[in-house]
Parts: sequence; structure tokens; C-alpha cells
Amino acid sequence: MQLTKRFFLMNTLAVLLSIALTALAAVIFVAAYTGLFGREAKIHEWQRAFEVRTGLSEIQREAQSLEFGQLLEQTYQQELAERVRALGAHAVLLKNREVLYTTHTFSKLDIEKSLLLTAGSDHQDTLELGGKTYMFARASYELPSGEDGVLLLLAPLELNTGFPLLLGSFVVGFFVLTFLLMNAWVSYRFSRGIILPVTRLRNAAVHISDGDLDFGIAEEGEDEVRELCRTLELMRIKLKESVYLQRKYDENRNFLVSSISHDLKTPVTSIKGYIEGIIDGVARTPEKRAEYLETARSKAVLVNTMIDDLLLYSKLDLQQLPYHFERTDLYRYFEDCAAEYRHEFELAGITLELMSELSAPAAVYIDRERLKRVVQNILDNAAKYVNKTDGRVDLILRETRTSAIIEIRDNGPGIPEGDLPHIFDRFYRVDASRKSADGSGLGLAIAKQIVEGHGGTVWARSAPGEGTRIMISLKKSGMGETT
Repeated sequence: MQLTKRFFLMNTLAVLLSIALTALAAVIFVAAYTGLFGREAKIHEWQRAFEVRTGLSEIQREAQSLEFGQLLEQTYQQELAERVRALGAHAVLLKNREVLYTTHTFSKLDIEKSLLLTAGSDHQDTLELGGKTYMFARASYELPSGEDGVLLLLAPLELNTGFPLLLGSFVVGFFVLTFLLMNAWVSYRFSRGIILPVTRLRNAAVHISDGDLDFGIAEEGEDEVRELCRTLELMRIKLKESVYLQRKYDENRNFLVSSISHDLKTPVTSIKGYIEGIIDGVARTPEKRAEYLETARSKAVLVNTMIDDLLLYSKLDLQQLPYHFERTDLYRYFEDCAAEYRHEFELAGITLELMSELSAPAAVYIDRERLKRVVQNILDNAAKYVNKTDGRVDLILRETRTSAIIEIRDNGPGIPEGDLPHIFDRFYRVDASRKSADGSGLGLAIAKQIVEGHGGTVWARSAPGEGTRIMISLKKSGMGETT
């Protein structure tokens, strides 16, 4: 729900809830007030009204037992005045709608209204005159002359206006207080759900702009604000990852430049020395000059190989090298690899054998050319360090339920346990004797990058005097028609 709609609904709810609470409070107030004060006040009011009603009725009955002429006597009128004064009432004596005697001055309009409202009134016993309520009693006479005579008794009722005023004040005050509290609650909810999280987001943005990417952003607040927090936190994480990767790439680049410069220095110096030897006449015979030139050429080939390895590793490290995966039969692929390298190994006096422990044909998705580079680097590395008298390299194919395992094993001197975890690092060579070996020092690092690009893993097992085993694990594909 949008924030504007939620804000409107919450304010509407605040108003409605304030009204409901005020109504409930008014009911409770009336009940409490009646319980504390109402009973005594009502008894007093009822008693007073009963006394007035009884007194007026008594005067009315006595007057009706008399002749109208007797009502005009001064003695009766004095007694009538005292009795109505005791009741807090008034008496009006009329003949043909003309006032003959009254204990209180009423306007002509009020007299006419009183006569009209009291005539034939069987159920009504109160009337309104001049904004006041009066209890009345009436005695009517028919005179022998055909004229009408009327004795009208009026007793004003004192209405209790204090309680309605008190109740009204309570209702207004309670509603205002409740409405303010509800608005404070709405403001608090929005402050906690929107304003505070937005303030924290602003602080987080300041930290990010200052380069502090470790300042985490918590997911808090209302739905839209929480989504914004989540989005900014993902942005911070990705930005931090990009900064980390950039630093890593910069470190890799600096390390590669430093290492390759060091490794290139030796063959370049050697090339320079042999060429200077030819120029200076050290190699005086054609045979000697040919030997010098051949050595310089081999060193130049080594430099070219090192540069190619450096460029390949950089592309792999930056994930800029595309792969073209094909579904391939595992045994037939490595059978071709073994056949391609077997002659070269035989010339070097090394036996290369392919052995399969597969129970059935297995297929994998691979980039044939890239994986061939892996096999080449591992085989070249094995050929350098096999036993010189009886060199042997075995290429063994195994499988698990989900993976194909390729093992390349040699019978060389092996690798010390402390060096084994680092043989796939860039420019790492195990000992001083290997540091003088030809190569870029990137062969196994390149192999690891390519295997991981296939979603596989590569690791080594070795011990001094027991040779070295390089294992590659690739995920199997269902066997079918191969390409």
C-alpha cells in the first residue's frame, strides 16, 4: 500500500477511534456521575416536584369547591398568595380572558398562550412561557352571566443545567485529548517507520560517499522504505564487491607485471649475451655462431611462450575468455590427447599410458581447446620432473555417480607437503632446483582457472619420493550421442 494511502487511512482511523472512545467515555462518565451524585439529586428533585404537584392539586380542588365570586374576595386572595408563594408558584385569576388578580406579572401573550395550552389538557402538565418551563393546574368556571372564569396556577420548574454543561465540557475535552494522542501515535508510527529509517539511509549514503562501504544498512520501516533499504544494501554490497574486485585486479596486475618482468629478465639477458657474443666475435666458427643463434632463438621462443601465458592468464582472471562447451565422450577425448602427446613423450624417453576404470561410457560438457590446454600444461609439468631413468606418466579415468575424475600421475620426486597447497598459485615453484626450470610459472594456475571455468575442481596429491597426482573433477552429463 502506498504511503499516502496509508497515511490517510491512519488519520481516518485516528478520528474514528477518537469518536468511539469519546462516546464510550461519555457513557461511562454519565453512569459514574449518576452513581455518585444522581440518586440523591433525583430524589430531591422528585420530592420537590411531588410537593409542588400535590400543593397545586390541593389548591385546585379547594378552588373548584368554591364559587367564582368567592375567589374574588380579598381574604381568599391573600391566603392564595401565601400558599402559592410557599410552593414557589404563581396564581392568575381571569374573567373572559381578562386578568382580575395575579401574584406575578405575565405578558398578555403569555396569558393567552397559557389559556390556550391548558384548555382541555388531560395528559400534559407542563408548558413553556418566556423560555421557562412551568408546571400548571387550572380550575375553570361557567358564570350565570355566560362568562368564563379561570384560576390558573403556574409553578416554574428549575432545570438542572449544570450536568449537561459538565457532560458537554467532558466530551469536548476528552475528544480533543484523544484526538491529540491518536495523532501523536500516528506521528510516532510514521516517525519510526519512515522518518527514522530515512534518516539512517541518509547517514548511510554519507558513509558510502566517503568510501566507507562497511556501514551496513538494516532493513526497517514501512514496506516501501524497507524495500528501499534492501535495494541500497544490495547496492552497497555490490559496490563493495566491485571495489574489492578492482583492488584485486590491480594487485594481480601489479603482481603479474612484477613477476613476469623478473622471469623475463633471465631469458632476455641470455639472448642479449649470445647476440653480443656473436657481434664481439666470441663465436668465430660457423658452428659456434649457429649454436649461439639457436640458443637465442630458443630463449626468444620461451619469452614468447611466457607472454602468451601471461595474456591468457590475465583474460582468465578477468573472466574475459569465452567458453564453447560441447557434449563429449570422456574416454575418446583423452584417447586423442594421449595419442597426440605419446610420440613426443617417447622421444623424451617417457612412457605415457591411458587407463580407464569407467564402467560405462561417460560424457562431459567441455570446451575442447581450453581443456586441451589444461592437459598440456599438466603433462608438460609432469614431463619436466619424472624419473630421468624410467620416466612414466599415467592418465587414468575414473567416475563417481555424478562426476568424472581425470588423474594424471607421474613418478617424479614428489612435492613436499608444505608446498602442495601452493602449486596452483601464480609463479610458484617448489624449490630452488625448479626455479631454474624453463616456463612462465603460470601453467598450473592457468589449468586451475580453466577447470573452474568448467564448473569443476582440480587438486593435487603428492609426497616426496612417491611422485605427484593431479586430479580433475568434472560434472558428468547423461550419456547419449556425442559430438
